[in-house]
Amino acid sequence: MERIIMHIDVNNAFLSWTALYLLKNGSKYDIRNSYAVIGGDEQTRSGIVLAKSTPAKKLGVVTGETLYSARKKCKVLRTYPPNFKFYQEMSNKLFDLISKYSPDIEIASVDECYLDYTKIKNMQGDPLEFASRLQKEILDELGFTVNIGIANNKLCAKMASDFTKPYKIHTLYQNEIKEKMWPLEVGELFGIGKKTAPKLNKLNIYTIKDLANTQPEILYPHFKNQSEHMINWANGIDNSPVISIPPEPKGIGNEITLDHDVKDAMEIYKYLLFLSEKVGTRIRKQKKYANVIVVILKDSNFKKYSHQKKLHTPTDSTEEIYNTAKIILREMHEDESIRLIGIRLDNLTDKKIKQVSIFDEEKEENNIDKVLDEINDKYKNKIRKASLIKK
Repeated sequence: MERIIMHIDVNNAFLSWTALYLLKNGSKYDIRNSYAVIGGDEQTRSGIVLAKSTPAKKLGVVTGETLYSARKKCKVLRTYPPNFKFYQEMSNKLFDLISKYSPDIEIASVDECYLDYTKIKNMQGDPLEFASRLQKEILDELGFTVNIGIANNKLCAKMASDFTKPYKIHTLYQNEIKEKMWPLEVGELFGIGKKTAPKLNKLNIYTIKDLANTQPEILYPHFKNQSEHMINWANGIDNSPVISIPPEPKGIGNEITLDHDVKDAMEIYKYLLFLSEKVGTRIRKQKKYANVIVVILKDSNFKKYSHQKKLHTPTDSTEEIYNTAKIILREMHEDESIRLIGIRLDNLTDKKIKQVSIFDEEKEENNIDKVLDEINDKYKNKIRKASLIKK
């Protein structure tokens, strides 16, 4: 049976939801129709534009710029603080509404999800007609609009929902990829980041079609194992399932939700060090070793993503965890504002295959970690290795 996947995405979620909150609490006008932005305190790192109204967008205001810069473009701009508690409340209502049609939904972030329509097509009918009914129901019951993309897989459904906004429904079935997706700039392909697109341009790859027709050996020196994935994406190939309930993590992990947005990699390193010490201590207490290290990030728009690295030799060393996490961060972080940072150790094993050439060094490293664990247990995490602090 041919899969049918829908991607449902709230139009301008933070601004729309703030507008609803204000209207429910006595406001006389809808800020969606005014020169308005959602942003934090200009005196802090969070003083940036998180969302902007359509009138503000027409004057050149962009998400991510400082409020000071935005006001230069729009003298009458009004700023409203984010209301994350209310955003989560509206998010829950949205997903509850969609879930009554099918349990097969995957929440991608606070304002978007995937719906596997395959199993309910016979009951709900034509996908376009259902999407139209769902759009109207969300608007009538919850008061905001959504875009819906319809395709044969998650990647193409996500691409389709972004074509034009707001309050639109788009399809991107397999037979429409060459016509609708290939002419787009390569940077518009889902999964291609801000740093990756310029690298592809240097290889004379400017459109998604260019990437789709590129041989893997041309990309491999620059993108290693990601090369084949990127070419598949450009051809609209994505076999990932809609996962309605995230699997229970089998590894050891810790996460930190930050009290302000962080962009600077050096500042993120400090949190990675702290997390490396946490997970390192936990894995040594369980007398296990990790084959895979995963770094998790969540940006200021609540979009959560991760990247992992498989080790040649299983480890329980804090220093190796930290150094590997830094390598992973450099591969995945593209200057976006970060709200949450995490490290997870996966594919755990009870045994470690040691390389003879570095046996003595590893043994000494492991002994130091264990001594520090004992001291920190006794004195409540007062000690850390100077070698890590310097790094």
